[in-house]
Amino acid sequence: MSSFDEREKSFEKKFVHDEEIQFKINAKRNKLLGLWAAEKLGKNDSEKDSYIQEVIKSDFSEPGDEDVFKKIHNDFKKASLDIPENQIRQQMKDLLESAKKDFK
Repeated sequence: MSSFDEREKSFEKKFVHDEEIQFKINAKRNKLLGLWAAEKLGKNDSEKDSYIQEVIKSDFSEPGDEDVFKKIHNDFKKASLDIPENQIRQQMKDLLESAKKDFK
């Protein structure tokens, strides 16, 4: 095998590894975000776990974070909670940073 082939395989492995880590970071962020939102919504302990799973699953609706944001934002609206969009987005950002620390 040539050094070019070895280098290419190395880059492919790194890419796969980086994608796996990013997936885990996003899943952790979504779990933390689901917990935060569940507490704001006044969910009890058994409802929290179910709600967290809903938030995690919502991330598979479309690429990016907008699907998760929409889920949380719409749930707050339905519950008549007046939590500004920028506060939800800031919480998402803060929890992403927190989740990243778990994988360093």
